[in-house]
Amino acid sequence: MNHSVEESIRTYIAQNILFRNDGYPYEDSTSFLDNGIVDSINVMELVMFVEETFGIKVKDEEIVPDHFDSVERLSAYVRQKGE
Repeated sequence: MNHSVEESIRTYIAQNILFRNDGYPYEDSTSFLDNGIVDSINVMELVMFVEETFGIKVKDEEIVPDHFDSVERLSAYVRQKGE
């Protein structure tokens, strides 16, 4: 279970945001914003992906870098919401 959350997020970003088929090329701790991996439009795509894939509701006030700025942070957020 633990790796599947990260793996799902990595795969989604690689294919739908970076348009790569060779996997996610960054460390899980790499900042999406600092490295230009994700922009503000992509954040909204990530919110929809997380809601649909993991069955959680993301509140507007939860759409912050603490939750949506790396694979690591997003995975931790998904797990916290799923509990």
